[in-house]
Amino acid sequence: MKYEKWLDFWLEDYLRSAVKARTYARYAEIAENHLKPALGRYEMDRFSPLLLQRFVAYLLKNGNCRNGRGLSSSSVNAVVTVIQRSFAQACESGVIGENAAKKIVRPKIREKAAPCFTFAEQKSIENAAMGAKPKMFGIVLCLYTGLRVGELLALEWEDVDFAQGTISVAKTCYDGRGGRITDAPKTEFSKRVIPLPENIGTLLKAHKKKAGGAYVISQNGAPVSVRSYQRSFELLLKKLRLPHRGFHALRHTFATRALECGMDVKTLSELLGHKNAAITLNRYAHSLLEHKRAMMKKLGRLL
Repeated sequence: MKYEKWLDFWLEDYLRSAVKARTYARYAEIAENHLKPALGRYEMDRFSPLLLQRFVAYLLKNGNCRNGRGLSSSSVNAVVTVIQRSFAQACESGVIGENAAKKIVRPKIREKAAPCFTFAEQKSIENAAMGAKPKMFGIVLCLYTGLRVGELLALEWEDVDFAQGTISVAKTCYDGRGGRITDAPKTEFSKRVIPLPENIGTLLKAHKKKAGGAYVISQNGAPVSVRSYQRSFELLLKKLRLPHRGFHALRHTFATRALECGMDVKTLSELLGHKNAAITLNRYAHSLLEHKRAMMKKLGRLL
């Protein structure tokens, strides 16, 4: 059996019912864009560790389908994951006798400092969002809760407990080929209850009076697509003449401010929906170090 045929079979008969729709779509996209064009013609029993490792090297150097440049280490690792999962199932199902993909050496991913906004930039964004259309209030909400954009746009009023001052994250959404799709959160750890700062709770009550429909963030009562909301955020930054940063920078900004205020890493990890505190510490170690340096400088001036 050729690899392209096995990929189709594996995706449809094994993977589709075992993973979330978004994961399936991502794996299918990788198969179509990277695996089938380069490896699809090979018979399953003709693969070797050397052939697969050379393919990984090619991806790092010329794997970008749009411009022929290299893919990032994280993107290449995503491709390797699909290869290894498809080969592991082929081996388990008896299609191949030996799994050559087990010996792939993955490229190392270097953690970058999480991009976030300065305190002054944050205040500028908050003021602009509060003076804009009601849907833009979601930007302020993310700055004080650390919500991901999909979690924000899937949030309904029934998820908000004004009496307790909390919001419950139980779902997310993303843009699919057929339109907006609502799904379970990124992981089980992403299901969480986030306390609202008192001032944000008050603003959220006022926002509810202006908003229409079941969703906390909506456009004329209808749910908003992820790409549309990200675009609105991009335009807001452009209007404020602030450096371009992705919407996820709001989540990083929340985490950075929380650490600056002295929140412990374990609590922050739970609020962000991370699997454990080690992930949080690794991701925001740079922010934590910068805060400690600032505190030491302040202490030095006082002494």
